[in-house]
Order: sequence, then C-alpha cells, then structure tokens
Amino acid sequence: MRFAPHHPLAAAKRLAARPAALLRSSLPALAITLLLAACGKPVPADKQDYVGSWESATTLLVIDSGGRVIYKHQPSPSVSKSLDAPIKAYEGNDFIVGVGPVSTRFVVSAPPHRVDDHWRMTVDGQELTRR
Repeated sequence: MRFAPHHPLAAAKRLAARPAALLRSSLPALAITLLLAACGKPVPADKQDYVGSWESATTLLVIDSGGRVIYKHQPSPSVSKSLDAPIKAYEGNDFIVGVGPVSTRFVVSAPPHRVDDHWRMTVDGQELTRR
C-alpha cells in the first residue's frame, strides 16, 4: 500500500527502512575492521624470547612470531580456560591479548630466562618451561 509522501505512515515506513540500509552499507567496513583487529602485532625484537610453546602441568601458552597467542589453563578436570587471539599490546614485561574491546592481560612476573638447559617464564603466577 502506498501513502502520500506527507502521510504519517509514509514517514514511518521511510524511517523503518533506514536501519537496514545503514547496516547493509556498514557491513563491508565492519568486516574489514574485524579482520584487521584479528591480526596480531608481530613480536618485537626485544620480546623474541617470548616466542615458543610454554608449558606447566596445568597450562599451555603458545606465542608465535606473528603475534598470535593460544592459551589453555586447566587447574582441575572441571575447570578450564582457553584463549586464541592476537597480541594487542605490550606493557613492560606483560602482554595484552584480545580482539576489539575484549582483552586479557598476561602478567609476566619473570620474563623468559635460562635455567640450566631450559628456558623458563612466569606468567599469571605459573612457572612455564619452553618446549
């Protein structure tokens, strides 16, 4: 049914169509933003010792040179946390991982260092060994 342009229902119909048109025109920009946000920051030269697969009895932390982090922590059979996301920033020894407004800080109280023939690092209170 068509209404005259000045009819109140015609104005309501035009307003209802705006969000859909706005969403359609915003989707490509949103997709590009999400793809760019998913890219990690490459690990800088001063943090290259962080790159690798780090483990403890309850934790696995993998940091690749491209800035991707895979984290799994299972302190008990019924409790586990996991994360697969890019590094957003480095602050001191710590690194921030996430996408968009969602992020997690990994607190590094002991940065990577050699102990005998092994590399060790303490992250979030867990002493990890590089494999």
